[in-house]
Formats: sequence, C-alpha cells, structure tokens
Amino acid sequence: MADESKALKVQKETALAEPTERTRECQCFIPRADIYETDENIVVVVDMPGVDKNSIDITLDKNILTINGYSDVDSPEGYSLVFAEYEVGDYERSFRLSDHIDGDKIEAAYKDGVLHLTLPKAEEAKARKISVKTG
Repeated sequence: MADESKALKVQKETALAEPTERTRECQCFIPRADIYETDENIVVVVDMPGVDKNSIDITLDKNILTINGYSDVDSPEGYSLVFAEYEVGDYERSFRLSDHIDGDKIEAAYKDGVLHLTLPKAEEAKARKISVKTG
C-alpha cells in the first residue's frame, strides 16, 4: 500500500479551465499521467492519444515542466464519421519540478499515443550508501 504522504491526488477535471485565451478553436484537456520513481529517475507517463509526435511541445522554464500536444481530426479517405465515443482536442499539463531534478538531462519518447518523460535526479538527490567506520 502506498504511503499516503507520497500519494498524488487524481485530478477531477478532464477539460482544462481557460485562464488564458487560446488561439485554436477546440477543447483543451488535461492528459492523465502516471509518475514512477526509481533510484536514478522520476518517470512520467502521459496519455495523449491522437497527437502526432511532431506536434508535441515540451518546455522547462523556472522549474515548471509544461507539456502541450496538438491533435487534428483525421478521417480516413472516403469515410465520414457517424459516431464518436471520445472528444478530440489538445492536451496541456504542467508539473512543478524540485531542484532535485537535473533539467539539462530530461528525455522524452513518444509511441502509440503515450509520452514517456525521464527526469534524472540530480546527484545530490540520489540515494547513496554511507559506510560506517569503526573506532
């Protein structure tokens, strides 16, 4: 069972509130994310279905990691949409990073609608073994 103090609260909103004006005429969603920790890294897995890898924008500014993904509606040639169970829109999510993350070494990979971010821990934040001296 996960330690309650470390557990992340699930965001209840699915659509992003509009604190600023958008330049695109579509909904903007907060993508779902899972966050994992290893000894060396923090790994963030973000669902962004329908987004082309070339339309993903990831920025790090003043310890705020922002992810934007833009999707376009593509219907197969010769077909027209009759029924849809999910809404199409853009994605935006921000995370505040601590100083324990090495921002210069962040890596991102995108495959099958899932974005994987690897956030390496800074050297001072990594767990290390402390030897005990006798005498």
